[in-house]
Amino acid sequence: MADFPKANWHSMPNDGIAIVIGATGGIGKAFITHLTTSGHFAKILQYARTTTSALDLTKPGTIATCADHAKQQAQQSGRDIRLIIDATGYLHDDAFLPEKSLRQIDPDYMAKQFQINAIGPALLMKHFCPLLPRSGKSVFATLSAKVGSIGDNRMGGWYGYRAAKAALNQLVKCAAIEIGRSKREAVCVALHPGTVDTGLSGPFAKAGLRVQSPLEATANMLSVLDQLSAENSGGFYSYDGKALPW
Repeated sequence: MADFPKANWHSMPNDGIAIVIGATGGIGKAFITHLTTSGHFAKILQYARTTTSALDLTKPGTIATCADHAKQQAQQSGRDIRLIIDATGYLHDDAFLPEKSLRQIDPDYMAKQFQINAIGPALLMKHFCPLLPRSGKSVFATLSAKVGSIGDNRMGGWYGYRAAKAALNQLVKCAAIEIGRSKREAVCVALHPGTVDTGLSGPFAKAGLRVQSPLEATANMLSVLDQLSAENSGGFYSYDGKALPW
C-alpha cells in the first residue's frame, strides 16, 4: 500500500469496534483496508446491499436489522462501538445525470437523491448512533460533498444532489446536538472526500482538478477524524481538515 497519511487513533480508546456502511463501494473498501491495517480495532463490521447482513438505504427495515446485528456483536464481544462510517452516496446512474438547468429537474431523480443522500443517512443516525458508548471518544461520520455547501455555491446546477447533501449537513448538525447531551465525547460530522476516482465522481473530474485514489482520500479523511474532538461535532469538514461553509 502506498505511503498515505495514517490515522494513529491516539485520540480514541483501543480495541473497539469499527463499522463501515457502504462497505462494497470503492471508498468503503478503502476505509476497510486502512482500518484493518491500522490494527487499532478489534473488529470491523461491514454492511452493504450485498453483505451477509444486507443494508439497503431504500429499505428502512434493513437498517434497523443491521443496527441490531451490530449491537449483538458489541454485546457478545464485550467491546464498544467506537467508529461508524457511512460511505454511501448517489450522484447518477444509467437513467439520470446531474441537472445542468431548471428544465432538467425530474421529481423521480430528486426523490432518489433525497432517499439515498439524506433520508437513508438520517435513518443510519437514528439506529446506529445510540450504539456509541457514553464515555470516551467515538465517531459517526457520513460522506457529504462540498457542492452541498450553500455558501460555496457559485456554479449552480446539480439541483438534486446539492439539495440532498445540504439536507444531510443539517441532519448531521441536529443529530450532533442531541447525541452530545448524553455522549459528551462523541463526534458526529459530515465529510467532503474530495474528487475520488470512483464510479460516482470520477466521470465528472475536470482538467486541473485534484483527483484522489480511494486509498488516498480515505487515509486523509481518517486522519481528519483522528484529530477532531467533541468541540468539532456537528461540523462539515473537507478531507484536508478545513471547515467548510454551510
